[in-house]
Amino acid sequence: MRVVTISRYPIKGLSAERLTAVDLEPGRVIAGDRRYAIENGPSGFDPAAPGYHPKVKFLMLMRNERLAALDTRFDDATTTLAIRDRASDRVLVSADLSAAAGRAAVEAFFADHMADELRGPPKVLEAARAPAPFSFSDVAAKVVSIINLASVAEISALVGTSVDPRRFRGNLTVDGLPAWAELDMVGATLETATGARLKVVKRIVRCAATNVDPQTAQRDLDIPRALMRAYGHMDCGVYAEVVTAGRLAEGNILRPSA
Repeated sequence: MRVVTISRYPIKGLSAERLTAVDLEPGRVIAGDRRYAIENGPSGFDPAAPGYHPKVKFLMLMRNERLAALDTRFDDATTTLAIRDRASDRVLVSADLSAAAGRAAVEAFFADHMADELRGPPKVLEAARAPAPFSFSDVAAKVVSIINLASVAEISALVGTSVDPRRFRGNLTVDGLPAWAELDMVGATLETATGARLKVVKRIVRCAATNVDPQTAQRDLDIPRALMRAYGHMDCGVYAEVVTAGRLAEGNILRPSA
């Protein structure tokens, strides 16, 4: 299979950033992926002892489709998050998430922008940096998500309209596989010519976040229900764990290891 796009999501629930290449490390997510989350009321998350918490404790597309109308950019060097209104391209807030004042500015923005959907004061969360970067992933394991574009095309045919692959919020999109072939790859190890190796560990069960159009922020489809009716499951894509370090770039080929 060929890697078509590589993406990360610096802030859980907000927009993707496309990368041309990434250095994969064993047991870790793509660098910076889900580094931050916006707490939706008290979650119990402890930055000094970070652990998995269900996504319902944070702002997320499954319930907060208004987030899809925001376009975000995060600069690693300055830890600055810029949030724009996608329709007008107007900057709504720009702030340094490493500074208390910057986090407060982002929290104030969400307190206003999401006021009717909050269960308590929004709070920017990040884990302590040691011993390893923490990710606010939907699963406890440190994984990379892979979406097969042929499967997305099948879903488009199923629901009778073009489905944007961004609905599935994958780290990698790939082509060259038959539709749904990825679901049978659990347990397989994939490798690139650069030496990176990833072990497929789990199918991804889709939630209502896929019902939100990433361009219009409208909840206009019911993809999980359509999948269940057609196939008896709600799966699209797989999670893989990095087992061997290596560089991965757009256009690289992933092959099952011998």
